[in-house]
Amino acid sequence: MNSRVIFHIDVNSAYLSWEAVYGISVRKDEVDLREVPSIIGGDESKRRGIVLAASIPAKKKGIRTAETVREALNKCPDLIIRPPCHGLYEKFSEAFLKEALEFSPVLEKFSIDEVFLDMTETAGQYESPYEAACLLKDRIYEKLGFTVNIGVAPNKLLAKMASDFEKPNKVHTLFQEEIPAKMWPLPVENLFSVGPATKKKLHNLGIRTIGELAHMNPELLRSHIGNKHGMLIYEYANGIDRAPVEAGQADSKGYGNSVTLPSDVDSLEESDVVLLSLAESVASRLRADRVKTSCITVEIKDCHFRRSSHQRKLSVPTDITDEIVQAAKKLYRECFRGVSVRLIGLRATDISSVEFSQMDLFGDQKKEKLRRLDQSIDAIRNRYGRDAVQRATFLGGKTD
Repeated sequence: MNSRVIFHIDVNSAYLSWEAVYGISVRKDEVDLREVPSIIGGDESKRRGIVLAASIPAKKKGIRTAETVREALNKCPDLIIRPPCHGLYEKFSEAFLKEALEFSPVLEKFSIDEVFLDMTETAGQYESPYEAACLLKDRIYEKLGFTVNIGVAPNKLLAKMASDFEKPNKVHTLFQEEIPAKMWPLPVENLFSVGPATKKKLHNLGIRTIGELAHMNPELLRSHIGNKHGMLIYEYANGIDRAPVEAGQADSKGYGNSVTLPSDVDSLEESDVVLLSLAESVASRLRADRVKTSCITVEIKDCHFRRSSHQRKLSVPTDITDEIVQAAKKLYRECFRGVSVRLIGLRATDISSVEFSQMDLFGDQKKEKLRRLDQSIDAIRNRYGRDAVQRATFLGGKTD
C-alpha cells in the first residue's frame, strides 16, 4: 500500500487576489490591488463592515482580517476599499478547482478558497510530490493569475499546517521526520483544535509549544482537557490524523454557498439569520436558471474545526426561499451540538427543470404568494442592486 500523499491548497488572500485579477484583466484597472494598501470589506457607513481580505501592503500597516473597516481606515486613511462580489469569487473558485482536479480526482473542497487533494495514486507520475505541487502552483498562477500556497504531507492535518508556513506563493512539506524541526517549535495555539479556552488550560499546565504538548503525558492531558478532545490534540501534536480526503460532487451538480463568520455564532437566532441570507442567495440562483432543488444540505464547522452535515430530501422540488430556509433551519438544529460555529454552508442538489409541481390542495395558494414575492424581490435587486430590498430580519441585528 502506498504511503499517503495529501496536498492542502490555499489561495493567498483569495477575495482580494480575485478582485485584483478581475480588475486588471476585465475592468482594465491601472492599479493592482495586491501592490497597494487595499482591502475587501463591508459597508463602513453602516458601522458593521469588516475586513474580509487585506493586501500585503495593508497588512504591513497593521490591518488584519475580521477587524472593522473603520479600524482599518484609522490605520491607513488612504486605504482602497472594494466591496465583496461573491458571485465573482465563486467563478474563480470553480476555475481553481478545475486546475486541481487535473492532478487528482480525489478532491475535498474545504472552503471557497482551499481544498485537500489526495495525490496518493497520482504522485508517482511526477518527479516527486514536491515537484508536482510546484507545477500545480505555477500552473494556477500562469492560467488564472493568482497565487496559492500548497502544503505537502502524509495527512490532512500536516498538509494544512504546512500550507500555513511562509506565504505567499510557496510550497512547503511536512513529513513525519520534519515535525520536530518545523512544527514542534510553533506556539501551541497554532495547532488545529486548540482554541482560546484550550490554550489557556495548556498554558496553566506550562505547555506553550506544540512540541511540549506532543511530549506531555496523555493521561494528564485527558484529565485537564477532557478525554476526547485531550486525546485529539495529543495526536495532532504528534502529527497523527486518520481522516480521509472526502471527495464531493462537482459544483456543477448543485447550487451552494458557505460563509466563514467574522465571529463565532452560538445562538440559533444568529444562525437563522445566516441561513436566511444563504437561502436567499441559493434560491435566487435557482430561479435565475429556471431550475428547482429536491435536496437541501446544511454543513457547519465549529470553533474546533470539526465538520458535520445533514441533508433532507424534499417531497416536492422547489425554488422558493422560504421553503429552502425552513428546511435549512431544521437541518442546522440536527447538526448543532452546542459548540460555537465558525462556518455555515447551505447546498441545493438534485436539480431539475420541473415546470409543474405536485398539487397541494391546501398549500398551493401560499406557495404562489411566496413565489410572487421572491420574483418581485429578484426583479428589484436585478435592477437596483442587492441592497435595494432587505428583509427586516437583517436590520439591527449583530450578525452582518
